[in-house]
Amino acid sequence: MSKQGSIDWLCFPRFDSPACFAALLGTDDNGHWRLSPRDADARSNRHYRGDTLVLETEWSTSTGSVRVIDFMPPRDKAPDVVRIVEGISGRVAMRSELRLRFDYGQVVPWVRRVDGQVVAIAGPDAVSLRSDVHQYGRDFATYADFEISAGERAWFVLTWHPSHEPVPEPTDALAALEPTATYWTDWIARSTDVDGFEEEVTRSLLTLKALTYSPSGGLVAAPTTSLPEELGGQRNWDYRFCWLRDATMTLTAMLRSGFTEEAHAWRDWLLRTIAGAPTDLQIMYGVTGERRLTEFEADWLPGFGGSQPVRLGNAAAEQLQIDVFGEVMDVLALARETQTGPSEDAWAMQRGLMRHLTDVWDQPDEGIWEVRGGRQHFTYSKVMAWVAFDRAARAVERFGLSGPAKQWRATADQIHREVCEKAFDTKRGTFTQSYGSKALDASVLLIPQVGFLPPEDARVIGTVETVHKELGYDGFVRRYITDHVDDGLPGDEGAFLICSFWLADSLALIGRVGEARAMYDRLVALRNDVGLLAEEYDPMTGRMLGNFPQAFSHLGLVNTAWHLNSTETPLRRSAY
Repeated sequence: MSKQGSIDWLCFPRFDSPACFAALLGTDDNGHWRLSPRDADARSNRHYRGDTLVLETEWSTSTGSVRVIDFMPPRDKAPDVVRIVEGISGRVAMRSELRLRFDYGQVVPWVRRVDGQVVAIAGPDAVSLRSDVHQYGRDFATYADFEISAGERAWFVLTWHPSHEPVPEPTDALAALEPTATYWTDWIARSTDVDGFEEEVTRSLLTLKALTYSPSGGLVAAPTTSLPEELGGQRNWDYRFCWLRDATMTLTAMLRSGFTEEAHAWRDWLLRTIAGAPTDLQIMYGVTGERRLTEFEADWLPGFGGSQPVRLGNAAAEQLQIDVFGEVMDVLALARETQTGPSEDAWAMQRGLMRHLTDVWDQPDEGIWEVRGGRQHFTYSKVMAWVAFDRAARAVERFGLSGPAKQWRATADQIHREVCEKAFDTKRGTFTQSYGSKALDASVLLIPQVGFLPPEDARVIGTVETVHKELGYDGFVRRYITDHVDDGLPGDEGAFLICSFWLADSLALIGRVGEARAMYDRLVALRNDVGLLAEEYDPMTGRMLGNFPQAFSHLGLVNTAWHLNSTETPLRRSAY
């Protein structure tokens, strides 16, 4: 939703479905829905209604003021977008312009009237528009011109359904508003307190919940594709899928906030998704567990700010990323040892993963950042392999689960020795991105957080200080220096927000709490007017970069707030 009242990106019925509004990556002709005053000088401000995902945009014009209320009711069989116009004062002339373009802005649908509503059909998709104001067609778009006075309301409901099925029963727009708001306030009321950080943590948790596909429990990294990491550049990726890494880190934040139901749902999603041979494990899947995420370029879209190519699908699904074994084992250990309890099926799955990891942990891989410049022995990947063996051994030692604990512990010790010998630069006093490399990588900041080494270890302190100095970017942190790393792509990128949160965590862990809080405050100040964060930030231009909103950034905020709020030594998950 833009500040101009236009929905410029909408994928129906799933996050990874083809968009029916794609103006975000093109022009208005690629699909959008604008609902705003006809007064070209109208001024707007927007906010979420309390602790909900009900968006309110208030417009002031020369003749009066109105409020536009946008929301999606909790999913039933068919997903809806509801827009309500509410008069505040005076009388305001309004216009709705709906331009549907299926298949990512490429296909103009067949539009007709059925039982008083507008129905657009193209191939497998159908979208209906209901309203209590008159609609008319012109220039392959649907318009409504109307006036709204103080105390009056007008409503619109946009609903997707399969084109071969009848139009679904209508949603009552006005009646759906309060139950939708209550759904969100009731959900967030279950969270645990994080004193002094309530507003930003609440908004981030709501955002993470909104990135969950409720029918399956799958959690996407972001709801967008190809928003650039460098404006005008080629670093444009499709994030509308379920990365095991992102999901496990998000579930850690959710568990710390008291949301055990989400942990159960994700564990069930994981068991269904990776069922089969552990050798077939992927690092990402579709929202209901699809494996084929073929990447291609949408050459009919010019891209955001001319940033091409626009990519759909993600070839990284075929990469080897050894760290995901550690992240999966870690979050399931957290679930098992804290709140959700053990699961026989989950443990059987984990044993299968460990058998496969035993065969592959010593191989080079593409790493956490999914480089396309060739496999390496990435330090973070090896550290997380250690995490996997450590958590597996602990499950047997503490819970009496079946498994070769001595073998797993021996492998963990072997990995630990190897990382300390091959990934540590003694001259600079820091862990590096990969074995024998001089390049730095912000992911090594997680070494103390996963319990690989204690925060007071001189190697940890040296790593934190070196990363702070060499990857610092005007008060924030890069994930690595692109000129120093062959990641397979030209160009540069901004500061990586989750890496900046990691530095805040690390500074606090080594006792520099004041610096940690200052960095956290700088990061929170980057949020847009409704409290959302993208993947990256460019301090030179003062704009966010990358897909938006980004789960990584919001889970980083929650975890750092939890860290700063904790009275115990936080984030050292090896202490479970």
